[in-house]
Amino acid sequence: MDFGHKKLYINGELTPAVGNTHFDLISPLNEKVVATLSWATIQDTLNTLNAAQKGFEFWSKLSVEERENWILKLRSKIIEKSDVLREMMMYEMGKSWNGTQEDMTSITNSLEFYAKEIKNKTDIPINDKEGTHTHKVIHQPIGVVVAFLAYNFPLLNLGFKLGPALAAGCSIILKPSEFSPLSAYMIGEICEEINFPKGVINVICGDVTEVGIPLCESTIPKLITMIGSTETAQKLIAQSSSTSIKRYSMECGGNAPFVVFPDADLDKAVTDGFDLKYGNAGQVCVAPNRFYVHDTIFDDFVEKFTQKVKTIKIGYGKDEENSSFMGPLANKQSLVKMDDIVKKAQEEGAKLLFGGERIAKEGFYYQPTVLLFKNNEANTLQKEIFGPVALITSFSSIEEAIALSNSTSVGLASYVYSSDEDTLHQFTEELEFGEVHLNGFKYDIYLPHGGIKNSGIGVDCSVFALDDYLIKKRVTKEL
Repeated sequence: MDFGHKKLYINGELTPAVGNTHFDLISPLNEKVVATLSWATIQDTLNTLNAAQKGFEFWSKLSVEERENWILKLRSKIIEKSDVLREMMMYEMGKSWNGTQEDMTSITNSLEFYAKEIKNKTDIPINDKEGTHTHKVIHQPIGVVVAFLAYNFPLLNLGFKLGPALAAGCSIILKPSEFSPLSAYMIGEICEEINFPKGVINVICGDVTEVGIPLCESTIPKLITMIGSTETAQKLIAQSSSTSIKRYSMECGGNAPFVVFPDADLDKAVTDGFDLKYGNAGQVCVAPNRFYVHDTIFDDFVEKFTQKVKTIKIGYGKDEENSSFMGPLANKQSLVKMDDIVKKAQEEGAKLLFGGERIAKEGFYYQPTVLLFKNNEANTLQKEIFGPVALITSFSSIEEAIALSNSTSVGLASYVYSSDEDTLHQFTEELEFGEVHLNGFKYDIYLPHGGIKNSGIGVDCSVFALDDYLIKKRVTKEL
């Protein structure tokens, strides 16, 4: 598959990079070049920043209804191009064909949700106790937004930022990951095709020194938002805060515990844990990292779980009926990381129950892996896996399970399975995570998604995400 040459999208136009610099995108499916991308220089980045500022000045002055019409026009064209976008994601990131649908659903739902939800952001009156003044709080767009996107969900991540930014009246610079930028470039092509207002949406990608650092150090952006690792977030904050005060909305890494009690529905816990762990080849920030299973059901859980893992079909293709469940990892670095994790886990006494090796074929494929731990203090249990490796260990009491779950510097998602309401309530109160899922899980555009501790600040999805893109201005008038 060859998607040809793709250009940057700056100020409403598809344009080659200054100096015609380019980048060959390698597919993790087969290690072959699938597209050649214009690769931005510092000058392209400066041009983009200036275009976004002008785009904001225009876009922020449009009525909510005018913005809604443009957003829904963009959404309709994305739906029209859904097949090619899904194919791009399969080749750029290694998703299964069925897995690409989640990205498409997420970006289209986000655009529709925020185009409607912004209408509910009305003025907030404040009563004057003395009756001498009137007061209200109004909402206004914050300004130019820079969005740094992770590679694991190319259009889901993009949609989570694009929807609220456009609805709020902000212009946005989309900087996709260098591992999966192809579908984002296609969004630029779609914007040009429908003549989306100039400078409101911009898509550029390039080296950190040419794009990432200049975007952060500029005083033009008023909000830096991202989805990625905690380490990346720290770098972005350090680089951007040295020149001006900016707002941040960042969804960072996770280390999700998955706790199973003897009174849980064991089959459901196994199925949910399996789906969450190995979907998208484990490259999900909310995927379970650490399975804590009560010692009285530990053997049963491990047996059922491992049997499901052994049935995973690996590969790629568009035949939905026979589609693989799991594709490759997105890049070669992840293969090295999985090898390192498995090796260090075994050095710490973990038992390799299944998998643990690269698959000998073209592409970046890694076996779905199950590791059993006896040492709950193992260092491996404190690191985000971001791949198809499950770490399973046991516990004997509620207090131990809570302490083990919280023994991490991050706090994004967590999962607890039990039929006892008191147990569920205790975990709800004491778990140090932005999300607590009980006896199941659900993610959707109207549900807030965000972490605490080193898992980030701000919120993606839901009405609460709009607050990151809006300023609140108090207006007081004397009577």
